[in-house]
Amino acid sequence: MIEKQTAVVSNFEKAFKIESGLSSKQVAQRLKQYGSNEVTEKEDGVVVGTLKRMWDPISWLLEAAIIFEFLLGKQFQALVIVLLLLFSAIDGEIQERRAKNAVGYLHKKLSISVRACRNGTWQFISSKQLVPGDIVHQRVGDIVSADLQVLQGTVSVNQGALTGESADVTVAVDEKVPSGSTITHGEIIAEVSATGAKSSYGKTVELSQKSEAPGRLQVLLFNIVRYLTYLDVVLAVILVIAAIAKGTAWQQLLPFLVILFIATIPISMPSSFTVANSLEAKELTKQQVLVTGLTGIQEAASLDVLLIDKTGTLTKNQSQVSETIIYDPKYDEDHLIALANTATDETATDAINLAIRNEFAKRKLQEIPRTSFTGFDPSVKYSTATITVDNHTEDIVMGSPNALQKISSVPESYMQDIKKISANGARVLAVGIRNEQKLNIVGLLGLTDVPKEDAQEAIQKIRNRGIKVIMLTGDTRETATVIASKVGIGNRISDINEALKNPLDYDGYANVFPEDKFKVVKALQKQGKVVGMTGDGINDAPALKQADVGIAVSTATDVAKNAAKVVLTNDSLLDIMKVIDSGHRVYRRMMTWMITKLARTAELAALLTFGFIFTGFFPVSLSLIVFIVVMNDMVTLVLGTDQAVPSKTPEHWDLPKLSKIAAIFTIGWLVVGLGLLWYFVSKTFLSQAGISSIMFLYLIYSAMTTILMTRTEGTFWHSRPSNWVASMVALDIIVATCLVGFGWITVSVSWTWIALVIILIIIATLILDCLKVRYYQHEKR
Repeated sequence: MIEKQTAVVSNFEKAFKIESGLSSKQVAQRLKQYGSNEVTEKEDGVVVGTLKRMWDPISWLLEAAIIFEFLLGKQFQALVIVLLLLFSAIDGEIQERRAKNAVGYLHKKLSISVRACRNGTWQFISSKQLVPGDIVHQRVGDIVSADLQVLQGTVSVNQGALTGESADVTVAVDEKVPSGSTITHGEIIAEVSATGAKSSYGKTVELSQKSEAPGRLQVLLFNIVRYLTYLDVVLAVILVIAAIAKGTAWQQLLPFLVILFIATIPISMPSSFTVANSLEAKELTKQQVLVTGLTGIQEAASLDVLLIDKTGTLTKNQSQVSETIIYDPKYDEDHLIALANTATDETATDAINLAIRNEFAKRKLQEIPRTSFTGFDPSVKYSTATITVDNHTEDIVMGSPNALQKISSVPESYMQDIKKISANGARVLAVGIRNEQKLNIVGLLGLTDVPKEDAQEAIQKIRNRGIKVIMLTGDTRETATVIASKVGIGNRISDINEALKNPLDYDGYANVFPEDKFKVVKALQKQGKVVGMTGDGINDAPALKQADVGIAVSTATDVAKNAAKVVLTNDSLLDIMKVIDSGHRVYRRMMTWMITKLARTAELAALLTFGFIFTGFFPVSLSLIVFIVVMNDMVTLVLGTDQAVPSKTPEHWDLPKLSKIAAIFTIGWLVVGLGLLWYFVSKTFLSQAGISSIMFLYLIYSAMTTILMTRTEGTFWHSRPSNWVASMVALDIIVATCLVGFGWITVSVSWTWIALVIILIIIATLILDCLKVRYYQHEKR
């Protein structure tokens, strides 16, 4: 840490009349009052993070079921549920932290030193030690680390990271410089007015920490559990009525009711979702795309709208000379560029100086020697270079067209030409020659931001996926229109007022502030849209955090990267397509899980209920139902590894559609199951325990083939599952067959009956798969 390193007093500092600045005692008091000049990031520990994953409505149902099982003396069943719940929570936390650790370097803070006057001396201190009331000296290249009020001097500052506006802003005495800005010209002595969370930077960071996108998949899952619970309640009522009519004791009935509800609850869901997302996150990392929020992947499949920042995201934030106008016939375009180059500061790295020097180098022009140079002065808004021509001196002056107009005579078309260049989205500079105190304007230069090479291709590919792309920028409407048109977004640009009314009506919005971007995201989400946000600056952080899929580009600030769920490490917008494809693969895997969960749960609940009504006993024993739940969840855990093909259009979670598909399998398997039960009860001499073994085998076989069928909209044999899924399905089938065939933990039955069940399952699978294919074909018409 940098502390109290005495600095040599500059003439600029000597010119400022100050007695001593703050004393050490005052600094200590204010540090205690305001805290250090930093914004702390809120992050839960491992234990708290794990416990939070066990504190939601679905977990509450499981925890209530565990208590019931213990009260009923079913310790084995309760222990199984406890282990599954703990495994899911711990695994989810581990996977999330692995993803965050992959970009752990993003959370490291750079220690910035600041010149401050304390105890009567100018010294270097750490920016974290700044307090309100400190007197600081800031100059070209400094990053402003606290809100300041200017006491002396004038500076140009770039607030692009904070506001999104790429043009420099001039700040003079009594005006404010927000933290997060970069000083591009001049120097000031200023008083610190706000630090930490109270500063402009801090408020933006805090807003990004408070913002959070809703979890659509989790909401859908809870709705599925809710509807399955309704079904369980209806079946439970029927079951109770039947039990009372048959004189069944409540002690016999209650354990089955509890296990019925447990079968409804998706115990392995968190782990399954986390595995699906983390595997894609790992693959994306190999492709230089880092994932810090796993839900960002699963939401990418449903993207309706992608909001994209202009400066630094669509563009390189590097200006180039795009247009010139010559007024003096003695000069041509090359002469104008050479004159402008002479008036640039070769040590400066701002967009204007770099653009002119790059154009000069590209044209391979001859450099004009200068005898003296005065850099850009924000108070007069121009720079001056002195050259010698034919034994007399001339001043080349370059700067603001309006500022030069006040000290020179200009052509009649001057203002009209400025408007013409500005209308094309360019920043305008005037170049003139002063000879014998008379300044003549030689010409005008137009500078425009350069779009990234792959921006247009990336936008086109994203739009081909059915995603609406909207540009947001702090720049003017003219600049926004030019860039949006160049990259293929469109030319319908409006302001924030229109954006909040109906954000889908335009291609982009100009003059947008940080809180405006955040509001646009929320406005779209209120319309039910799944929103992506791509940005790079501090100003983008709140919107990145609120968006369903927040994507920070490679040049983004640490704040933007921390707020986003996805970070691109390559300077290519085409990598957004990798995220979208990953989202579609996760969607397909979770689609399999959803349909299978609906079908299996409804089938089991209905078979137990109607089986009891028809036969007077439960078709499957309580211990075997626990095995069914565990064995099904083992396959569920590996569904996240399954092979999947990305869709070409946004995928949306449609519960009615999912229910219809699931109903095909539920009704089909229920009819087959009840038929099988009737046959074994009325046509064979199998005991109740033997029938329970056969029905257990039937439920496992039907669940495994349902998983294989729901993986794809086409015939199941045309799409090969992943090795993990295939292996786990095969393992479940083998284990279940051995349990029943050899009489492990249950009564053994004849291998002939097992073969009969297998043949029946194969026939039913082919019929149900045919019905599924026809349903999907009908839906697409």
